[in-house]
Amino acid sequence: MTSRHEQTGALEAIDRILNRGGEADDVLRDVLAVLGRLYRYVAVEFVEGDRSVVGPELGKRDVEAPAFPVVYQGRRIGALLVAGAPEGDRPFLERVATLVSAYVLVGWDTGGVPWSPD
Repeated sequence: MTSRHEQTGALEAIDRILNRGGEADDVLRDVLAVLGRLYRYVAVEFVEGDRSVVGPELGKRDVEAPAFPVVYQGRRIGALLVAGAPEGDRPFLERVATLVSAYVLVGWDTGGVPWSPD
């Protein structure tokens, strides 16, 4: 399990990113950068119709990446994908998924415009 100290530090950094605001893709990439220090692969997935599309990601997806649903007003709009997270980190990652929901919603509302890290 990621230590409480690491989780607290990550949540503080994510809180600063969200309070600063900005373009949804920039905010999501910055949040993933924080999580990328703790896990080997992180990504945001958007639900588009009957399929899911991976948006910003960081690391190498070489194993199954459990999905932590991102829900907005009762509707699943995406997921936070994280590989390398111990089961004990589930509450922390569920909280992060909730915190980024408004930014995933904006990305989801773009109708699948491809995302490029450059």
